Amino acid sequence: MQFGYAQAQGNSSMHDGHGAGGGGGSACQKLRINKNKLVPAHLAEVAPESDITFNAFGFDKPENLEVTVKKIPIAITTEFKDPFYVVRGKLPSELKGTHARINVKLRSPIVKCISEDGWLVKISE
Repeated sequence: MQFGYAQAQGNSSMHDGHGAGGGGGSACQKLRINKNKLVPAHLAEVAPESDITFNAFGFDKPENLEVTVKKIPIAITTEFKDPFYVVRGKLPSELKGTHARINVKLRSPIVKCISEDGWLVKISE
C-alpha cells in the first residue's frame, strides 16, 4: 500500500513544472519576458498606437502567444532570434488617457496550462 502512495506522489510531482522533462512534448511551457528589453519601458508614458516590442522565450510555438491591452487583442509578428522570439505590435488607437497592462499570454494545448506576463504603461491623450 505504501508503494502505491509513493508512486502516486511521485507522478503528481512531475506535473508541477519541476522535472518531468520527458520527450513527449506534454510539459507545460513557461513564458518568460526579458524585462530589460521592453519597448515601451515599464511605466513609460506613450502615445496611442505606439509600437511595442519585447523579447520572449521559454516556448517553441509562437502561434500560441497572444497579446492584449485592456482585453483588446493586439496583432503581433514574431521573429526567431535563437534562443528567443522578438515580438512586435502596436497599442490600440482607441486607448487614450489611461493606464494599461500589456498582457502577454502563452496558451498550451494542455488544458489549464497557461502562462502570463506583462507590464504597465500610461497611454497619453
